[in-house]
Amino acid sequence: MLVIRRDLIELILEHARKDHPDEACGVVVGPAGSDCPLRFVPMENAARSATFYEFDSAALLRLYREMDSRGEEPIVIYHSHTATPAYPSRTDISYASEPNAHYVLVTTREREPEADDAEVRSFRIRDGIVSEEQVRIV
Repeated sequence: MLVIRRDLIELILEHARKDHPDEACGVVVGPAGSDCPLRFVPMENAARSATFYEFDSAALLRLYREMDSRGEEPIVIYHSHTATPAYPSRTDISYASEPNAHYVLVTTREREPEADDAEVRSFRIRDGIVSEEQVRIV
């Protein structure tokens, strides 16, 4: 189960709405080994696409160096879908490289951009296997 603060979910949704119609992406980091997401790090979608996201490799390298120096790791890796439900695509699954991360997906499809009941789902993706998990917002 992903336990995450409401303000972090709101920041993820705000980022997704701001970047729409392109997919938004980013990371929520926390202390290594804690499974506790604390620090919101929005990233730029280098693909600038409505159907695909890609972290800028230089920005991602800087983030990983910063996390290493602070004793942090990616707890949540998030992105948005702009026209489809919040479920990992085949591409999302193939790029999932953090076996301990929670992969959070939100959707900004037509019915969602200003809705209070935005679709927020979390998945574990290990070795190409997708398992949905509960999200507890605190």
